[in-house]
Amino acid sequence: MLAVEYHANDDVRIVELPIPEIGVGEILVQLRACGLCASDVMEWYMKPRAPIYPGHEPVGVIAAVGEGVELFSVGQRVFVHHHVPCMVCHYCQRGSFSQCAMFRATRLHPGGLAEYIRVPAANVQLDVLLLPDDLSFEAATLIEPLACCARGIHRAAIQPGDSALVLGAGSNGLMLAQLARQRGAVPVIIVDPIAYRRQRALEVGVDYALDPQVGELLDQVLAVNAGQRPDIVIVTPSSISAMKQGIDLVCPGGMVLLFAPPAPSEILSIFPHHLFFQEITLRTSYSAGPYETRHALDLLRSGRIRAEHVITHRFALRDAAQAFQLVAKPADALKAVILAG
Repeated sequence: MLAVEYHANDDVRIVELPIPEIGVGEILVQLRACGLCASDVMEWYMKPRAPIYPGHEPVGVIAAVGEGVELFSVGQRVFVHHHVPCMVCHYCQRGSFSQCAMFRATRLHPGGLAEYIRVPAANVQLDVLLLPDDLSFEAATLIEPLACCARGIHRAAIQPGDSALVLGAGSNGLMLAQLARQRGAVPVIIVDPIAYRRQRALEVGVDYALDPQVGELLDQVLAVNAGQRPDIVIVTPSSISAMKQGIDLVCPGGMVLLFAPPAPSEILSIFPHHLFFQEITLRTSYSAGPYETRHALDLLRSGRIRAEHVITHRFALRDAAQAFQLVAKPADALKAVILAG
């Protein structure tokens, strides 16, 4: 079978691997589509583990089921989550599923960008979801990233009437902005230097799309938010400068949500005095659990989040190297999906 093997952003290879053999409780899924995530091109995260087999947003058709599998059968259309929690440990009991040791240890084999994927028994039991007939494979690739956005919005603790500012109008930024609106945020403001992305944001219902390059950003925000700093700031870039900007922009008593990880060597310098007396809350949000994947599926099926607003580019599996190049330097693009079969 064909699989994507990652060495670096400019060294993505299509290799031949044997079709995985499945064991008790496992399933074999034939890939139909898999989205690419910004984390797939974070070289500080990817290159130290190379060569690796990436892809964590796959959907497909069940090709085989292992002994003991009763909930699924060959031919069913499914989403498979790459990580699953144990649901019983200290972290899971607190809802911190991404901190669960089992969550960190589970994975798909060889990865989501392979013609056939072995799904371990734990994943089969906890977070393989049947896809409704009216949801395309392409749209279903958004389940995982949308689940991450849903968890982020929950952790941002938006209250109806809060003003929300999203830094970054990539695919996650657009989904976060739409979810913020659905939680009652008004206005919803997005910031991005790329005109194409600002326009796409306006098309999905964001109130204001600001260009940080045309003037002082704070002045622009105050002008569209009744002279107030935003109550909620969501930072989607992984850069330290964007994180600092988010802290500088938020209002007293507000929340700053950091949605993407910087490299482990990066240091975010803050003034605790400012945070304390302004009562500013900093939170992070990493990945998503079984509750969020089900919520994401419902959001897509109901049309509250529409895939055509987010997915802009499609590639064949053999052309995966081009897809990685696009995601690494997106410009006039949002979400790239690799299609197989």
